[in-house]
Amino acid sequence: MTEPLVVITDSDLPGDEAERILGAAGLRVRRASCRTAEEVVEAARDATALLVQWAPVTASVLDRLDRLRFVSRLGIGHDMIDVAAATARGVAVANTPDYCVQEVAAHTIAMVMALARRLPVLDRAVRDGRWSATGDGAGALRPSRATVAVVGFGRIGSLAAAHAAALGFRVVVHDPNVAEAAVRAAGHEPVELDEALAAADVVTLHVPLTDRTRHLLNGAAIARMRPGALIVNTCRGGLIDEAALAGALASGRVAGAALDVFEEEPLPAGSPLRTAPGVLLTPHAAWYSPDSLAELPRRAARQIADFLRGGPVPSIVNPGYAAGRTGGGR
Repeated sequence: MTEPLVVITDSDLPGDEAERILGAAGLRVRRASCRTAEEVVEAARDATALLVQWAPVTASVLDRLDRLRFVSRLGIGHDMIDVAAATARGVAVANTPDYCVQEVAAHTIAMVMALARRLPVLDRAVRDGRWSATGDGAGALRPSRATVAVVGFGRIGSLAAAHAAALGFRVVVHDPNVAEAAVRAAGHEPVELDEALAAADVVTLHVPLTDRTRHLLNGAAIARMRPGALIVNTCRGGLIDEAALAGALASGRVAGAALDVFEEEPLPAGSPLRTAPGVLLTPHAAWYSPDSLAELPRRAARQIADFLRGGPVPSIVNPGYAAGRTGGGR
C-alpha cells in the first residue's frame, strides 16, 4: 500500500524539520514552490494533505484535489484557504494558533509604547539635528491617562490587553465573539466597535481577515476615531484601508501608526506609508523569535501526522468538515 502523500505547497522557512517529522510518521513528502492556484493543483493532484504557508487553496483547487483530506496552515491566519469550500468538500483545515502568541503580543506592546512615547518622531528629530523633548515629543502619552482599544480578544489580543493594563493603560475591548463577562473577568471593559474607536488613544487590531473584517478601519471608521489617535496592526494588512490611513496621517487626523503587516507584502516601494509622518514599519516580523521559528514547522507537520493516523487535532478551524465528507462532499 502506498503511503499518503503530503505536499508542502510553499515555505520560506529555513530547514527541513517538517519533512523530517512527516517522514518519521511514514508519510511521503513533496516540497513545491507554489504561488498560484494552478501551481498548487499541478504539485498536489495526488496529495492527501497539504502544508500551506501562502499558496492559495481556493474552491477550484479543492475541486481538483480528489484525494485531499487535510490542510495544515503554516501560521495562524488562514485567509489564503477557502475554509467554507473545504468544509463543504469534507476537507479539514487546521492552523497553528499558538506558536508565536508571546512574540506578537510583545511586538504589539513595543509598537504601542513606541507610538505613545513618540519614539519614531524623536529619533528622527535627533538625527536631523534637533533637541527638543517638548517640541518633537508633543503628544506623548502617560499610560494612566490613556486608553488602548483592543479589537479582537483571542490568544494574542487578550495577552496584549493584559500587557497594556500592566503598564497602566485603561483597556477597552471589542470582540463580538467573546462573552462580555470574560472580558470583565480579565479586568477590561467590553465595548462596541464605534465606542472603542471613539474612546481610544491607541487602537490595536487582533482579528482574523475575513470578508466582514476587510478594511475594518476604512475612511469612515478612521473618521470616528478621536483626532490624534494612534493605530497598531500586527495582525493582517487587509484590516486597514491603507489609502485612507495614509490620507489620515498626512492630514494629522491620525497622529501615528505602527504596522507590521500590509495589504501587499513586501510593502511596495511606492506605498505612501513609507513616507507618511509618524509611521513605524516592520517587515511582518512580529511572529519571529528563534523559538517560534522552531515551533512553527514542527507543530504544523505534527498535526498532519496526527490527523492521518486518526488522532485528535484541536486546532481544526472547521469542525463541521466531517458532515461534508459523510454528506457526499467527497
